Amino acid sequence: MKRVEELRKDLQRIDHKSYGMYKTLGGSYDYGKYILHIDHVQGDPFASPSRLRLEISRRNHGFPSEYYETKERKLSLEDQVLRRFSGSLRRLEKGNMGSGKSGRITTCRTGQKVLERIAVVFSENRMELRFEMGFPARGRTILAKEMEQLLFDILPKLAESCLIYKNWNQSAREKLNRAIELADDQAALRDELEKRKLAAFVADGAILPRESGVSDLPMKNAVAFRSPESMRIQLTLPHRGKITGMGIPEGITVIVGGGYHGKSTLLKALEQGVYNHVIGDGREYVVTRENAMKIRAEDGRSVLHTDISMFINHLPNGQDTRDFSTENASGSTSQAANLIEALESGSRLLLLDEDTSATNFMIRDKVMAQLVSDEKEPITTLLKHIRTLYKRFGISFVIVVGSSGDYLSVADHVLQLDHYEVKDVTGQAKEICIQAGIAEQYVTDNIAFPAFSRILKPAKAGRMKCKAMGTDTVLLDREPVDVRYLEQLVDDGQTIGLTYLMQWILTSQKQDEKVTELIERLYTQIEKNGFQSVVPPNYSCGQPVLPRKQELFACLNRYRQAKIQGR
Repeated sequence: MKRVEELRKDLQRIDHKSYGMYKTLGGSYDYGKYILHIDHVQGDPFASPSRLRLEISRRNHGFPSEYYETKERKLSLEDQVLRRFSGSLRRLEKGNMGSGKSGRITTCRTGQKVLERIAVVFSENRMELRFEMGFPARGRTILAKEMEQLLFDILPKLAESCLIYKNWNQSAREKLNRAIELADDQAALRDELEKRKLAAFVADGAILPRESGVSDLPMKNAVAFRSPESMRIQLTLPHRGKITGMGIPEGITVIVGGGYHGKSTLLKALEQGVYNHVIGDGREYVVTRENAMKIRAEDGRSVLHTDISMFINHLPNGQDTRDFSTENASGSTSQAANLIEALESGSRLLLLDEDTSATNFMIRDKVMAQLVSDEKEPITTLLKHIRTLYKRFGISFVIVVGSSGDYLSVADHVLQLDHYEVKDVTGQAKEICIQAGIAEQYVTDNIAFPAFSRILKPAKAGRMKCKAMGTDTVLLDREPVDVRYLEQLVDDGQTIGLTYLMQWILTSQKQDEKVTELIERLYTQIEKNGFQSVVPPNYSCGQPVLPRKQELFACLNRYRQAKIQGR
């Protein structure tokens, strides 16, 4: 490790020289209270900015150890430090420092959710903060004075104000403490889901509608959520104390109502409830089972050696649907594959919206059944198997329907949305089903649950070129993987994270290791050593955020070059 005085001298030595000389600054420098690591230097002012890292010991940062004694607290602390650093960058007025991205300091963006990132990481003995900086230049000529201002004026001020707890004012400390307490309450709330056999919980007073289709901020003057009395439960949380709200039990819950009355808004809140939300979001106490998966139809996706025989059988071409592959799945076939793959990923709560589902996968009415007999129809609808999936295999469902009335007959609970007000109409729905003669007609026991024994053959050796494009596309060696219909990807960084996790699983599999075992081994390593342990030190395509297992399974299943095979 070099002393900081050496960095100043080296910088003066390369003043007004070719931009490539910046690379001589790579390395670690002791600033006294903290260490600056220059991990990667950009090739020119217009390239992706250089990557740097601040490391500060536990003794020097001074954050209370109890703030990172649990995983939930640690993530909340890291999130708050990152938000403080990001806020300081926004307030920084340093003006233009040259060509291209000269002088620009950036870090991982934050939103309404608390996610696991590598931008800020607390460990037992130290804390690290990763950020990017555009090294100043005029054309391709180094501007050492501007760089000196960044390294010896701006950066030390940022480190002092953001990374040292004693420099946080009382207001900032109180905000941090509230965030830590919220993390405790959210963890306790998730524990209550398991204890009480609930699929989800929505607190009274929650604000579910969002500002717009492109904003995740809460809608102003929105109708606050209020639980129907029949489903209201009371919980006691460590800091919030008593809280009431709607507990959605395990089983089959159907959400109905007129258009624009809030059905999809409630379902969207449940989708996002797999993540913790920040104070002021409105959904702080909306939690869903962490393995919940939203599934939908996805015309044109590839399917690799998936057992969809539960729903698709006796195809006209005689293809074996117990080991089904296609380059261009239809709506019903893709949704069947999505459901089976979600179960393979460990999901035991599936969320569906009739609007984004394949009609012939969801339901087949009696009139059509008279015209086209079951023997001629290769699709077995979800409606026929849904009760058995729950009763025998413990798979719960929350389904939004607007016209498929037969789903009322298989529901344990029916919720009606009326001007964003939730009403429990289960009794009324059951009575209607009895009168219509459809009560208890959809019960089947002849379901063969998939074995999930697929394996992944070794990929070619060597590093893969990777890139992420928003939350829509992952590029692996220029092969696009379409992930836009994975609706629970909520941050661009998660797509970046997928690129590195995909590299890991495609190059780290053991002989005859099942896909399920491989991904479980990966997340066990992350749990033990941190997300940064599987991100290459020379990562180059942005600030990665950890996605869930469910999205990683889904990404792998959509990668057309994956060498997945059945056993």
